Amino acid sequence: MRALALPLVALAEARGFLFPFVPVFLGIGIGIWFVPSAEPGWPAYALALAGALLGLLGRWTAPELLHPPIVALACIAAGFLAAGLRAAVLAAPILGFHYYGAIEGRVLSIDRSQTDALRLTLDRLVLERTPPERTPERVRVTVHGLQPFEPKPGMVVMMTGHLDAPLPPAEPGGFDFRRMAFFDRLGAVGYTRTPVVMLEPAASGDSLVNRLRVAVRIGVQDRFPGEAGAFSAAVLTGDYAGISAATMEDLRLSGLAHILAISGLNMSLLAGFVFGLVRHGLALVPPLALRLPTKKIAACVAFLATGFYLLMSGGNVPTLRAFVMIAVMLAAILADRRALSMRSFALAASVILLWQPEALLEAGFQMSFAATAGLIWGFNALRERVHPRTMSRFVAPVFLLFVSSVIGGVTTGPYAAAHFNRIATYGLMGNLIAVPMMELLVMPAAGVAALLAPFGASFPALWAMELGARWILWVAHWVAALPGSVGAVASPGPWVLPILTLGGLWLMLWRGRARHAGLVGMAGAFLLWAQADRPPLLVSSDGALVGLLGPEGRALSSARGGGFAARSWLENDGDLADQPAAAARPGFDGPRGARRFSMAGIEGVALKGKGAADRMPEACATAQLVILAARHEGPVPPGCQLIDQSVLARTGALAIWPEAEGLRMVPARADRRLWSGRP
Repeated sequence: MRALALPLVALAEARGFLFPFVPVFLGIGIGIWFVPSAEPGWPAYALALAGALLGLLGRWTAPELLHPPIVALACIAAGFLAAGLRAAVLAAPILGFHYYGAIEGRVLSIDRSQTDALRLTLDRLVLERTPPERTPERVRVTVHGLQPFEPKPGMVVMMTGHLDAPLPPAEPGGFDFRRMAFFDRLGAVGYTRTPVVMLEPAASGDSLVNRLRVAVRIGVQDRFPGEAGAFSAAVLTGDYAGISAATMEDLRLSGLAHILAISGLNMSLLAGFVFGLVRHGLALVPPLALRLPTKKIAACVAFLATGFYLLMSGGNVPTLRAFVMIAVMLAAILADRRALSMRSFALAASVILLWQPEALLEAGFQMSFAATAGLIWGFNALRERVHPRTMSRFVAPVFLLFVSSVIGGVTTGPYAAAHFNRIATYGLMGNLIAVPMMELLVMPAAGVAALLAPFGASFPALWAMELGARWILWVAHWVAALPGSVGAVASPGPWVLPILTLGGLWLMLWRGRARHAGLVGMAGAFLLWAQADRPPLLVSSDGALVGLLGPEGRALSSARGGGFAARSWLENDGDLADQPAAAARPGFDGPRGARRFSMAGIEGVALKGKGAADRMPEACATAQLVILAARHEGPVPPGCQLIDQSVLARTGALAIWPEAEGLRMVPARADRRLWSGRP
């Protein structure tokens, strides 16, 4: 019994620094809600509610020794309930069929696809032959071809296009776009090749913020055409519509994409600039400086500035996270507390997790909070050994920039590799060259431009921003063009990131020698990652594309078609090849409509094209596995495993492993959650 009580005694002794563990247990509860393949029933919610109530009651009635585990239980239950409540509030119709016809709706936002095509997010939808109860709340339409006018937020438009439900994962365990679309209230996605017609202009009070963002972007780009002007507009508004796909790719490959995203760096630089400007400005007026709390006034003005910046950015999730962090830090100044600590970090994380629980699964949330926790922990540890004040004023900024870049790269690198399967090899070098320009010129100029804009005198500040943007883009293009600028990493298993995260948090949040146990968890996570098992055979959801893993990498059955699945498979393999290169690898033989392959002694045929179903009996005579990109009616010859579109309609994409007793098939569409369209 004494041995069992030791952990409770250790927790009781650590009560003064346990608050940062609150978001950890909230995240565990949210993760538990997302794990099941079916929607949690009322017994699960009743159990979670009972756990939360018992936790709150026990906090006041139980012995003090039991308080930490009781609070942890309450946090887990609260996270579970928050996720369920959020999903219930956001539930909206998902298109259950392929739609082709007139699409009418109000333009909510505008962005660009990976192919540089214009994309419109519409709400207040009207679809032909579709009753309101089956009409999605929002859809996103990719617009191809030249348009007679430039759509703007608030306009009511009409077009003729195709719509489908959001795509399921390209393979089991892959990125589930349906889940992300569900929490964005997107019930369908599609495209149009016809002109977009404006039915009504934007109402006077409609979509004011989005219209202002577009107006600022267009105004900046009119004054400063080209990529640098588009970059400056994106920094000001978070609107990337003017930046080409090639430039965005170079920013990613050089490790500088975070500069463009309105998140922690941009928000903190703006808040710091406004805070310093106001505080030093008031200090120049002695009567005010001696009578007013200038530091707190500067914090209030910085809060208002970042709040306006939040509105201008469109209020996306990464910006909201950054704003909450800045707000907590400024509130700490008003309360005469330390502005940057693990407690403020934990408070911001708790607010976001309770407000938007789905953010836990997003790369932006994981990377931003990993970087913040790493920087706080790293600089606190560094302060005990080396203090910047002991250095010269020329060495200290370079040292701090180098250390922050290293810590940021180390803490966010695993998450970036896991989500995007890419490593920016020269990311540290790119940040050391480009970030100072962002800190010293671009963001201060952005702040001055915002102050001068109401007076029509923002041109000099915007010109300075554009100069800084040119330098940053030059660095991005140069670094991205270096040999070996990008490395590929295979996707980890489902438990790698949770174990890695818990190990890292334990290392940073616990005190004493026991914190080194976090290193064991992190090492175990990387070991699991290194042993990740990729499927030998993958089949797309329509059966038209097959991927066979071989000694040279994954070979694809076709050089065209199924681009989303092909790109996802290769990225998850940690393969830098494109679809044509993968299709040229050995592994498939035969004509385009009947591709033969062999896997662990099992002969297979992939059939597609005109008359594919008629060729199925002939293929079954010489192969044990037939993949048919069509529907088969009638019996299947004995000894032949058939995967046709009627099977794939139920399973989605398939991952196949050969085993002694036959083939093991894992479907991608095995879940029955709200976002899967079949709860």
